[in-house]
This record gives sequence, C-alpha cells and structure tokens, in this order.
Amino acid sequence: MSLTFHWFLPTNGDGRDIVGGGHGVATGAAGAIRPPTVQYLGQIARSAEQLGFAGALTPTGAWCEDAWLTTAMLTEVTERLKFLVAFRPGQIGPTLSAQMATTFQRQSRGRVALNVVTGGEPAEQRAYGDFLDKKQRYERTGEFLDITRRLWRGETVHSDGRHLRVEGARLSWLPDPVPDVYFGGSSEAAGDIAARYADVYLTWGEPPDAVNDKLRWVESLAAKEDRTLRFGIRLHTISRDTSEEAWRQADRLVERVTDDMIERVQAGLAGSESEGQRRMRALHGGGDRRSLEIYPNLWAGVGLVRGGAGTSLVGSHEEVADRIEEYARLGITEFILSGYPHLEEAYWFGEGVLPVLERRGLWRHPAPGPGAHDSRAQQQIVPFAKIHEDAEAHQETRKQVAAP
Repeated sequence: MSLTFHWFLPTNGDGRDIVGGGHGVATGAAGAIRPPTVQYLGQIARSAEQLGFAGALTPTGAWCEDAWLTTAMLTEVTERLKFLVAFRPGQIGPTLSAQMATTFQRQSRGRVALNVVTGGEPAEQRAYGDFLDKKQRYERTGEFLDITRRLWRGETVHSDGRHLRVEGARLSWLPDPVPDVYFGGSSEAAGDIAARYADVYLTWGEPPDAVNDKLRWVESLAAKEDRTLRFGIRLHTISRDTSEEAWRQADRLVERVTDDMIERVQAGLAGSESEGQRRMRALHGGGDRRSLEIYPNLWAGVGLVRGGAGTSLVGSHEEVADRIEEYARLGITEFILSGYPHLEEAYWFGEGVLPVLERRGLWRHPAPGPGAHDSRAQQQIVPFAKIHEDAEAHQETRKQVAAP
C-alpha cells in the first residue's frame, strides 16, 4: 500500500514566520504577510498537485476564510487535487451538509472529503450561536453523522434526536463516490464517534509511543463496532538537504517569536476545552523554549504561537523520511502536512522527501506522467502487512531492551 500525503491551505494567511490562529488564538500572532487570495492559494494547490500530494486540508473557524467557498473556487484551477473541507456540524444542518457535499462531489468529479470538527472553543462556538457544552456537542456530532450517512445511502430519513430533528429528509442525487469522513479527537467521546462514523481517524503529531497508544485505543473501539478505520496524522514539516539547514530554519522561526507572543497565545489556548490541544501544550510546557525537540526530528516550536497542530518534522530529507516510516509502522497511512511559507515548504518536501519514500517503495505519485517523479527502478510498493510485521518486531525489540 502506498502512503498518502496531503498538504494544507493557509486560508488565514501565510508568511515566512509562524502564522497563529485558531483554538482561541487571535489571527496574525506571528505575521501573515501573504493574504489568502484565490490566486495565492491556487499557487499552493497547483504546486501540491504537481508535486504528488493527493489532497489539501482547509481549516475552519472565525480566524480563517470559509472552507466550502474557498475550495469550491480552487477546483477550477486544479485538476486532480482533492479538498479536505473542515466544518463544524453545529453551524449547518445535516441535510444541507449532505446536499452540499453531494453537489461538490458531482461538480468536482469526486474531489471532496469532509473533516468534521466538533469544536472545542466555547467563546467561538457561542459567537456562531452554539451554546451546547462539550458533551452535548459530541452528541450532536454523532446525530449529524448518522443522518448524513443515511442520506448518502439513499434513505429517506426521519430522525428525532436530542439535538437534531429531520422529517422526510432525502437527497435527489447521491454522491459518487461517497466522501470520506476524517475525524480527530483525543477525548473519550471523540473516540466513540470516530469508531462509529469516521473513515479516517486523525491525530496531531505526538511522539510515536503516544500516537501508538491512541491508535490502538481507537482501533479497539472500532472493532467493537465491526469497523476498520484508516489512520492519519497532522504535522508541520521543515525538510532540507542537510539536518543542519533544517534546524537553522526551525531556530529562525522560534527566534522571531517574542515572549509576549508566547504568553498571549498560551493564555488563549489555556481556555480550550480540546483534549488534543491540552496534549499539544503539554509537549512544550506552555511556553518553555527549552527542549523543543521532544523526540528525534519532532519539534514542538510551532505550538508556542499556533493553536491546533503544533509539532513539526525537522531534519534532512532522509531523516524526515525515517520518521514518516516510523509512524507508518504504527498504522498511519495518511499524512497531512504544512510548513511556513506553505508554497516553498511544499517544494522542499515534495522534491526532497517524497523521492526518498518512493525509492524505499513507500510512495508513488498519484498521477504518473509529466510532473511525476521518475521511478527508474519501478520498485514495488511495500505491502502494508509487511509494515505491520515490522511494527510488531519493533515493539518486541523495545520490550527486550527495556527489560531488566
């Protein structure tokens, strides 16, 4: 099985510094100097498509442009790239959402996936008219996804839930194919929703042992529902020809961040109800600049001034490929990446790391031909079962080493 790579569309603006925003953080925390116009985002999208990324994620919230509208415009300047549209169930009804996704799928020829975000920032939720507490928001997300999936199956839906009610809901056209649902969360409620409704469970970038624990937890919950999920991870990346060059760039990014920025951003993040955000803050101590390399080639500096995903893969192209392969051994098959600035970092990764993974037989360009990497050796893609075998051997070796 070939690994799948997605890029990120910075619909809150881009720049040569870490651009803040999201999860209770005011926008522009570290300088967005490139506005998120269709022209600029189109540059990123076309570059990602050419380099071999399969899709592009857009964020959701008051701090960025609307994901549905922006990605719909970008379908006209791309040919193959899929769009992972992030949205919150509390802001739009399930029948209209199912219809919108179906229309997007038909008009784009199957290029939409949905990143369902329950929402963990009470102040922002209330600004959108949503006054449910965290437990209730997850209940509503479950009801929302149940209705949406039934509509996509062609059912006429009557549902009288605690939070959502529809009568005689039905779609005139069905999506073909049905959009994949991406869903992330670290709380108990999030795990239950993912197990029942997600196609891909997403985690933010934590050290491999922590990621492995989370994946096995969700895997066991899905097994009880007689379901099997795919797994993805959300990370930033700083990849260069040498490790020294990559770490110089990481140091430059954090040097541009002032103590006042860190204090202000961390104060905002402290009010988040997101368990995943709490885990991100714990990785860097909520403001400690020391020991930001929390695992070999895994750097927590981004999370000092950015909400949400706060860790980055940093190193030479070979080193970053090594870490990706390590995560793949745990069962991760999809990687959603980003970097500052997003246009340039897409090329560093696409021209540096992807060829390494291709030579290792872990990736192939989704559209072979002009613009795809030259696969002179026509290597075989490593079977995913083999990756799992390696993972089991790796875990056994770790146990033996740790034994007294």
